[in-house]
Amino acid sequence: MTQKDIQQILEAAVSGSLGTLTDDATPFVSLVTVAVTGPRSVAMLLSGLAVHTKNLMRNQAASLLLVSLGGESGDPLAGARVTLTGTVRKLSREEDGEVRGVFLAKHPEAAMYADFGDFSFFVLDIDQAHLVAGFGKIVTVSGVELN
Repeated sequence: MTQKDIQQILEAAVSGSLGTLTDDATPFVSLVTVAVTGPRSVAMLLSGLAVHTKNLMRNQAASLLLVSLGGESGDPLAGARVTLTGTVRKLSREEDGEVRGVFLAKHPEAAMYADFGDFSFFVLDIDQAHLVAGFGKIVTVSGVELN
């Protein structure tokens, strides 16, 4: 289990469970689509109307659970998964060009709403990755170690 295993999960992931905090610090988890934009960053296209986005506008700390393909069926705890923690930042329209291209290449269906006024691209800058690749196969690495 290495950073390579983590990167493989990140590259293959199309969706994940985004954990944010409400205004009273209650954990809130929702399903989002994702695209890797670098070894330490994951992009999401989020609506400003969504609870998770409102949470992120108040508190940028977040976690994102990504499950390896096939890990969600059969015995889900036997599959590999990685929990990413870090800070989420909203990109302005002026600065989202590269992220937009990567995200829409992975999620072409999102092109129909990507330019809606309430949607923006957000990037999770990874501070830590916690990989569980089956029973007893667990490792935590800092975001700096991902490359």
